[in-house]
Amino acid sequence: MGELLSISICVNFINHDILLHVWNFIFYFANKSAFHMKEEKDYIKEISEIRSMMERSSKFLSLSGWAGIMAGIYALAGVYVADSYFGFNPQEISDRGGIGLNIILLATVVLIFAIFTAILLSYKRAGKREEKLWNSTTRRLVINMAIPLISGGVVILILAFKGLVGLIAPLTMIFYGLALFNVSGITIKEIKGLGITQIILGLIGLYFVEYGLLLWALGFGVAHILYGIVMYFKYERG
Repeated sequence: MGELLSISICVNFINHDILLHVWNFIFYFANKSAFHMKEEKDYIKEISEIRSMMERSSKFLSLSGWAGIMAGIYALAGVYVADSYFGFNPQEISDRGGIGLNIILLATVVLIFAIFTAILLSYKRAGKREEKLWNSTTRRLVINMAIPLISGGVVILILAFKGLVGLIAPLTMIFYGLALFNVSGITIKEIKGLGITQIILGLIGLYFVEYGLLLWALGFGVAHILYGIVMYFKYERG
């Protein structure tokens, strides 16, 4: 009996020792796994932060959705004044009446209001993001947009002097769309869609000249408002 009791005690001791080693083994690997998971999460967080910093340094992300909405409202107001008060709604490519000084002044006022609003709201958004509005990325954006816009402006002035007024509205959309598409790689991706929309509407307007002003209202007015709403809810709200 004594021998059996001794054997039983030894077995229990061995089993206890094995269980202890198994528990230590499990505990070791559990801690090691948790440590590696924590390390992996830290690495992912660091990579995300680095990616965000690189994106901020290489892309212009301070565009305001409200700037797009206000630009659309200014454009619709300009179309209303041009059509209702100045009777400007070309039905043919060549218009003997040409384009009056009042239309040029109206277009200039709309453009100034849109640019001023865009700069002001973008400046405020950049401040909230603790970024500088004017930097190397902004300079690239301005230069890349300026080339198509200045070229388009010269073409439109030539058409105006030649009396080809019916081509002005669609060509402004086409050149503006090309400018947006040209900078889509250095700003938010939605700009590319807005640019393509402007180009398509402009091309349609070249064929259906009599609907040029309506299409211009859709492009510069409605499209900008919809774009601004999407931008606000996607990037700014909250």
